[in-house]
Amino acid sequence: MRSGRSHAGRELVLYVFPRGGEEPARLGLSVSRKVGGAVERNTVKRMLREAFAQLQERFPRGTDVVVIARPGAGELAEREGMGGIKSALGTLIDKVPGAIAAPVPGDAPAGGPRLFGESTGAGAA
Repeated sequence: MRSGRSHAGRELVLYVFPRGGEEPARLGLSVSRKVGGAVERNTVKRMLREAFAQLQERFPRGTDVVVIARPGAGELAEREGMGGIKSALGTLIDKVPGAIAAPVPGDAPAGGPRLFGESTGAGAA
């Protein structure tokens, strides 16, 4: 049996297992029939895969990640969509030792990206 850490929220449970090596984290999913019918389960799985792809770099390298969707995950996906699933997963990632902290909104680095039409202030006419 593998040893790892678990982190639970209302809609998701996250297991993180050290694998060793420097490869990016890998994802395993478990979405039972308690979440809903086939269409709802597949929607939740698709959203979890996309959220993981967007947040994958926050996980320590060389880990295996298993996400178990609780019955509330289907309701969350229906109510809040991708944003809700990503937020729930991000909250659990924050609890993982060695994970990269979530960036604070509006806290872009000095030379960071600018919005379309935003002036740099130098040479603007």
